[in-house]
Amino acid sequence: MRILLSAYACEPGLGSEPGVGWHWAVELAQLGHEVWVLTRASNRPAIERGLATVAAAGNLHFLYYDLPRWAGWWKKGRRGVHLYYLLWQWGVYGLAKKAHAKSPFDRVHHVTLVSARQPSFLGGLGVPFIFGPVGGGEQAPFRLRFGFGLRGWVGELLRDVVNVLACYDPFLRRTFRRASKIYVTSAATKNFVPKAHWSKTAVALAIGVDALSAAAGSFEDAKPPSGLRVLYVGHFLDLKGMHLGLPAFAALHRVAPNARLTLIGDGPSAKRWGRLAARLGISDSIDWHGWMPQAELLDIYGQHDVLLFPSLRDSGGMVVLEAMAQGLPAICLDLGGPGVMVNANCGRVVATKGRGPKVVIAGLAHALVELAGNPALRRRLSQGAKERVCAFAWKEKVARILAEAENR
Repeated sequence: MRILLSAYACEPGLGSEPGVGWHWAVELAQLGHEVWVLTRASNRPAIERGLATVAAAGNLHFLYYDLPRWAGWWKKGRRGVHLYYLLWQWGVYGLAKKAHAKSPFDRVHHVTLVSARQPSFLGGLGVPFIFGPVGGGEQAPFRLRFGFGLRGWVGELLRDVVNVLACYDPFLRRTFRRASKIYVTSAATKNFVPKAHWSKTAVALAIGVDALSAAAGSFEDAKPPSGLRVLYVGHFLDLKGMHLGLPAFAALHRVAPNARLTLIGDGPSAKRWGRLAARLGISDSIDWHGWMPQAELLDIYGQHDVLLFPSLRDSGGMVVLEAMAQGLPAICLDLGGPGVMVNANCGRVVATKGRGPKVVIAGLAHALVELAGNPALRRRLSQGAKERVCAFAWKEKVARILAEAENR
């Protein structure tokens, strides 16, 4: 087929949204389709370098578009990006119409930005249109926000308001109406889609893994015979839920004093987490590290027993997939992407519906204590984690979604 792929963010060698756009393009091309990718002109140098490593590069074609420089002067970092992106979507529709008139496409697929709050106009081309996977409908449970700083509270409240207003966006409602298939990253984002379109809506993560790279050595050889080694990787933000994770680790530490927690990343909540750790009396059992290269991070996974990732609203959660691919069981909440990825065969998922912080902290602590006292269980979950990520391999994911769309 001739497929038009909308990938505002699309760059090889990166994670997050740029990696999503690139992987969708490459995997569709490697399935034998002629793929035309709409993306930003600023992505061109990285894409041209990356094409040299793609076996099916002959099936990949890129249509580059950016707004005039005068139209993007306000877009610095995240400031103004949403308006810029909306105008980019409108502008790129004209480019797509010309390309479609010259040589018609069989299918149009929007993949990035991975946002259910932003419309796409490409459904107007009149060919089958796949929208997603997209996320953003996730909401941090209000009762679990206690422990946030002022910045976190204000940020989440503003986001709540934006989500409510987006439900009335006529352009977005038309996007849902025109889509032949809608993919969302979680059940929470499905609730964001009008019920009239639920019959054509399915849950699927936007992220994936390249290949399974099992951790070197056996489970026993890879881990030191000391207390449980717990790992957190990610931005230090209130919404990541470590105001729940740190008290849960403190509960573990009371029954297993040799347990240690490693936190890798950085962000505005670092000082608040440090003060909380001090109040809990666990500062001496925590190792703090900044961001590190991917190769070093893979080694870090192998030095730990479990990933603790109590995020309140991650649409994806790439670190969870990475950790499981290295054989690391995950403990998370039943929210967002992690709640989709993790099951009882590869980790522990703590329920949150109708529960306050004390109950959720107790659930996280119970999972940590359970794994600390049962090496055999950790071995089973480690193997289960490696098997579970097979369901999220890029090749299988893209082929499955494309087949589902064709059979609709």
